[in-house]
Amino acid sequence: MFFDSPEAFLRAPRHAVTVFGMAGVGKTRISGLLRQNEWFHYSADYRIGTRYMGEFIVDNFKAEAMKVPFLRELLRSDSIKIDSNITFSNLDPLSTYLGRPGDVALGGLPLAEYQRRQEQHRVAEVAALQDVPYFIGRADSLYGYGNFIADTGGSLIEVVDIDNPNDPVIKALTASTLLLYIRGTEKDAAELVRRFKQSPKPMYYRPPFLIEKWDEFKRLNGVKADESVDPAAFGAWGFEALLHDRLPRYQALAERYGYVVEASDLATVRDGDEFLDLVAGAIGRRMR
Repeated sequence: MFFDSPEAFLRAPRHAVTVFGMAGVGKTRISGLLRQNEWFHYSADYRIGTRYMGEFIVDNFKAEAMKVPFLRELLRSDSIKIDSNITFSNLDPLSTYLGRPGDVALGGLPLAEYQRRQEQHRVAEVAALQDVPYFIGRADSLYGYGNFIADTGGSLIEVVDIDNPNDPVIKALTASTLLLYIRGTEKDAAELVRRFKQSPKPMYYRPPFLIEKWDEFKRLNGVKADESVDPAAFGAWGFEALLHDRLPRYQALAERYGYVVEASDLATVRDGDEFLDLVAGAIGRRMR
């Protein structure tokens, strides 16, 4: 969705924006702020963790509980209920399910199981992103929201083919929303890595990239067997490698299909009107 001028965007009776960029760069913060300003907030990660992967997540909880004799008997007699309390700001149930590959004794997953869950996430993310047009209509007809923001995960770039204008996810998003890339700096990237180590987020790797980095990590650390990889160490190292691999592809997606704002500028936005002005500025820069 492109606009002829910043004024055309501002005059539009309704606004629908999809924000994308690396995990932790400010997408959920601005979406939460807009939610307080009469915008409908659609979280792709929340949709993934509830509608499309909720059963996988809860079954994993139950599998762990079944290892405890006391809980096993209560589960088998339907005496207790186990559920996921995933929220827009707390994606821990999804992160825990996706896990990290490596030594099981250190909380890791066998590589094959990790890859299986990664594929589940890919399918779920594609479906959740294609749901955006439906939720735009639902937000208006059911709740009366004229403005809409789609808060996407950092892995959006992994499930689209930038070179294919008929890519189903790109078509769904560009036909119904303005694509807005929140661009960070190298300093922001370093801060994201630090925060990831403290609080890991759901991560999705393209299968070839995962194997490439898995083999590279083992080689750099002198690890022979998959089962001996430290999952926490690989998770942090892999996140940093993935971050730098994604940055030029985010930029390419924005150049072909959308607009760019700086994360530092977005951080100063205080309400819906300031957000609209920021987007209008991005439209003006692209026109120039």
